[in-house]
Amino acid sequence: MTTKLMGQKVQRVEDQRFLRGQGRYTDDVLVTASGAGVLHAAVLRSPHAHARILDIDVEAVLDAEGVHAVWTYEDLQGPMAEPLPLLIPHPALTHGRTQFALARDEVNYVGEAIAFVVAEDRYLAEDAVALIRVSYETLPAVVGVEAARRAEHLVHDDVPGNVAAHLDQRVGDAPAAIAAAAHRLELDLSIERSACMPMEGRATVARWDPDTDRLQLWTSTQTSTGVRAAVAVKMGLDLGQVDVITPDVGGGFGVKINHPWPEEVLVPMAARVLGQPVKFTEDRREHFISSAHERGQEQHIEVGFDDEGRVVGLDVRFWHDNGAYTPYGLIVPIITSTQLLGPYKPGSYRVRFDSVYTNTVIVTPYRGAGRPQGCFAMERTMDAIADYLGKDRTEVRAVNFIQPEEFPYDHQLVFQDGRPLVYDSGDYPASLEKLKRLVGWDEFPAFQQEMAAQGREVGIGLACYVEGTGVGPYEGAHVHIETSGKVKVAIGLTTQGQGHATVFAQLVADELGVRMEDVEVVSGDTRRMAYSVGTFASRAAVMSGSAVHLAARRAKEKALKVAADALEVDESDLQIVDGVVSVKGAPSSAIDLGTVSVLSNPLRYAFDEASQAATQFSVGDPGKPPVAEDDEPGLEGRDFYSPDRATFASGMHAAIVETDPRTAEITILKYAVVHDCGTIINPMIVEGQIHGGVAQGIGGALYEKMAYDESGQLLNASFMDFLMPYVTEIPDGIDVDHLETPSPLNPLGIKGAGEAGVIPTAAAIASAIEDAERHSRPSMSIAAMPISPSELYTLRQEHTA
Repeated sequence: MTTKLMGQKVQRVEDQRFLRGQGRYTDDVLVTASGAGVLHAAVLRSPHAHARILDIDVEAVLDAEGVHAVWTYEDLQGPMAEPLPLLIPHPALTHGRTQFALARDEVNYVGEAIAFVVAEDRYLAEDAVALIRVSYETLPAVVGVEAARRAEHLVHDDVPGNVAAHLDQRVGDAPAAIAAAAHRLELDLSIERSACMPMEGRATVARWDPDTDRLQLWTSTQTSTGVRAAVAVKMGLDLGQVDVITPDVGGGFGVKINHPWPEEVLVPMAARVLGQPVKFTEDRREHFISSAHERGQEQHIEVGFDDEGRVVGLDVRFWHDNGAYTPYGLIVPIITSTQLLGPYKPGSYRVRFDSVYTNTVIVTPYRGAGRPQGCFAMERTMDAIADYLGKDRTEVRAVNFIQPEEFPYDHQLVFQDGRPLVYDSGDYPASLEKLKRLVGWDEFPAFQQEMAAQGREVGIGLACYVEGTGVGPYEGAHVHIETSGKVKVAIGLTTQGQGHATVFAQLVADELGVRMEDVEVVSGDTRRMAYSVGTFASRAAVMSGSAVHLAARRAKEKALKVAADALEVDESDLQIVDGVVSVKGAPSSAIDLGTVSVLSNPLRYAFDEASQAATQFSVGDPGKPPVAEDDEPGLEGRDFYSPDRATFASGMHAAIVETDPRTAEITILKYAVVHDCGTIINPMIVEGQIHGGVAQGIGGALYEKMAYDESGQLLNASFMDFLMPYVTEIPDGIDVDHLETPSPLNPLGIKGAGEAGVIPTAAAIASAIEDAERHSRPSMSIAAMPISPSELYTLRQEHTA
């Protein structure tokens, strides 16, 4: 019997192609030796954070060499002249606003698109953009949460107080419980803005075929089907007239789930008008100032607890900076408000947030999507309780854990998908014990004393989280067994490095009984899978994995039915091993899947030697129709998976850090992760996801921030100024252990893993830094992230005895 691939460390099938430089990205599409025939676009972007547009003069552009066309808002018509869509409305989003493809009358952040130029090449297009003259009336800029809250100036004149939304959820009476508690604490915390920064920026290529009235669009996106629908509406086309193909994507991390970007509708519009393919590829500065950021929040927490550290009431108020527009709705702050609770069960809980406008780049999810902020709030609170009571930090967490026998656990809140926040499975006490052993928690005090004797300051910290994964509403898959015996799998998801071609091939090989090398997975092509949601929120394995499994099962059922007729046996007597259907116990009575595929089509043309067992044409039994009412020609399966609610992965991180007593440099000496994503498909890929996430988390904890000045200019819009961790800043070994508590909500028992590594990192490192510093400065607390050496040095000065 073939060895099951589920749970095995199977080498990624994608890697060799990428390592050999054979990746094919959007910028590679329609490139010939000379590049002939493809026009290139460039965008004029606002230099001001807030200004009225008084006049746009494009006269000099029209006669410029190589320029084919220029558009401003006044040139847009019909749906193209309407605002871009608000993708996820919410009743609490009372003042949602989205931008136009090209600014109309006013700009609201540095980088907003104003004019669109198409020329023979990118150099000419950029030169032409520089010829456009715009007259502005500058307006006061609102930068940062505090300025938005003061509302001395408004980002949008029709949005009172700069408040896009206010949301309030509560379970029990938290203020009363806190007032009656034995102990009470208040904390003020903040998280700075950061951004995804994938290696490949946004890119779009379009080709219009006037003979068929069809549009082909290639774009670096996390949702090819969403882009397809948006472009069809904006261009007044039927959905069937638009094909969106997502080639290789050089990273997404959330920024490419927003759609459509202005360029994703402007490029196809230009291609249709000009009758030539048009391409846009943003440069790195454009990505900094005109894509999306995330993370920025200010938080106030009040907590009441008993002598054991058990939380009896938790009251959280926070303010979320959503930038100049809200195309992705309230997803980020809603996730913060609900995922903040982590693995704990407070006696009562109230959370309120305002999502506020600022004259800065829009906010959409960035890996973790509101969870790092929520985890920071909860874990800093747990550390504060432990410090107040003089207890070990692990003890305080343990007394607040949801217990294994309490699952499914209903928090009585509404999650991001509009469904109840109900945890499906987990074992948090077991995870904590694993983490303590992995990082050496109980042995650390002796090590800390040893280091102190050498004049070195070291500290240990931990953080726990729960992550909602596998949010709906659905994903689908199509599995087709070719007459060659090869299996072609189509999924609607896009892929940007997660290993989809490997893990989904593992699932199909297991279910169908074929060799993994005979399975090919195609993703992100609306010609192959027209309906999908997208790759985000750690949902690929849960959603598409389940759909692939179900579709493969359908194909297998049909294969066994056809083979049973051919071999004249009962279906239950058959098995499929290495692509061959045989009778159990009688391996000589067999037929390969390729031949079964031929037989599945009543029009049995057999053009290859392998299929000679089939006749050229046959209608089968004359007593029944060639194709039954409940069947269809071909050997394939198609299915969709739609869950009742999200699954909930969980994990715990611990870090040991050293802080230099003179320079305040922060070095991570050891990092440990215990992770529970339910049933694991491929442990090697899961560990890779965790390692990458931890690296991004370290960036968010120690380096990455968007530095705006008071006028709304981004001061560090390049990799010369925006700090990111190099391999030298990542610990040599990230120790990972797994716990598997299968989810009861899907056929494979899986939960998501993609965002796990980044969620608790800042909280764990803050805890460790504080522990390292507390021996010299007992009153010091880490209340803001990221933290730089200079900021730590300043904190030291403020807390020096």
